[in-house]
Amino acid sequence: MTEQSPIKSARKIAPLVLPAWTYRHAELNELEYEALFRPSWQFACHVNQVKNIGDFVTLDLLRDSILVLRGKDGELRAFMNVCRHRGAKLLDGAGTCKARVTCPYHGWSYNLRGELAGMPAEKTFPGADKKQLGLRSVELEILCGLVFVRVVPGGVSLKEMWKDYIHLIEPYRLEEMVPLEEPWVENWACNWKVGVDNNLENYHVPVGHPGYDRLLDSDLGGFMNEHGVAGSKSVLRDKLSSNWSERRYQQMAPALNEDLPEEIRTSWMFFTMPPNIGIDIYGDSMDVFQFLPLGAETCTVRYPIFVRPDARREMKVLRYLNARINRQVSAEDKLLSERVQVGLNSHGFEFGPLSEYEGCIHDFHDRVRKACPVATLPEAPTQGSLRQVNDRMLNPGSAASAA
Repeated sequence: MTEQSPIKSARKIAPLVLPAWTYRHAELNELEYEALFRPSWQFACHVNQVKNIGDFVTLDLLRDSILVLRGKDGELRAFMNVCRHRGAKLLDGAGTCKARVTCPYHGWSYNLRGELAGMPAEKTFPGADKKQLGLRSVELEILCGLVFVRVVPGGVSLKEMWKDYIHLIEPYRLEEMVPLEEPWVENWACNWKVGVDNNLENYHVPVGHPGYDRLLDSDLGGFMNEHGVAGSKSVLRDKLSSNWSERRYQQMAPALNEDLPEEIRTSWMFFTMPPNIGIDIYGDSMDVFQFLPLGAETCTVRYPIFVRPDARREMKVLRYLNARINRQVSAEDKLLSERVQVGLNSHGFEFGPLSEYEGCIHDFHDRVRKACPVATLPEAPTQGSLRQVNDRMLNPGSAASAA
């Protein structure tokens, strides 16, 4: 019997949730990065972090580093952050280039349009065409002041993905915001999908986040469009919390957010975008929650916070309270996600049924299975064969499948 039969059967009877092995498999982790992350929009920065000529930020993914750079013509561009000579990484972090990006290895330099401008000892490169040796371009799009990049171009635009919900975001004036502080970056001891699963549902809020439950009247079900962009709205409770920081936030927020429409002054909006992005919007600030894969059972969480310019002392206090509340929530999410990862290694474990409140997880898992159909198999393929099995499942009629 060929391997085609069990593959077809597994696809036909694919479970509603991913099998546990997919959360601890190194080969699948690499495949997911190629099939899900490279073709997806990844958050890089806010436009106000790169508003002047020569300003840049870098974004490091599992296998790719991206450079976002403001040109002399005022245009914002993205490039692979790699020298075209020997592959050295060009820049780290964020900063400003006066006129050129210069490689720290051999000194090749590129202008702010990404074109190769200089090669030390250029005469020793006979026949080299400088016009063909500029930095590799990366797709870039801006959504309400948020800059996203996509390594593999094509696919749905950000404008199309978010068309159903832009009207919910625009009143918060995200395009005016600036960074509050350096981005918070932390490694979690769990597969990136565990973090995303957790971020996709509010079912765990009453038990897992008692502070949120005291502070907010939360929509546990939420909403989602055809592109997998999902969201939910929470409103500050009228009943004051027993916790001092939550109670003080409830008391201060409505008056301090008077520059916003009245209906959103006490609202918190939580959005997610496949495969790994969360965008949380409050009256006083917003943050981006980004899960980036590392190993099979580890991920990096990137968490920058942005605010509208406001120097009032009371607003600084409100933001401090917000940060205090949400740092506690993040610590709880980390603990919960890492506890799930431990449980996923238990012999014979498979997920139970999901609540209707967890519907967005179904959509996310469907997207993983579509990109990596090998994830439909109830057990992991033999070590070293996962990519080959996945290729056969993607192209069941190909010569490779018949081999």
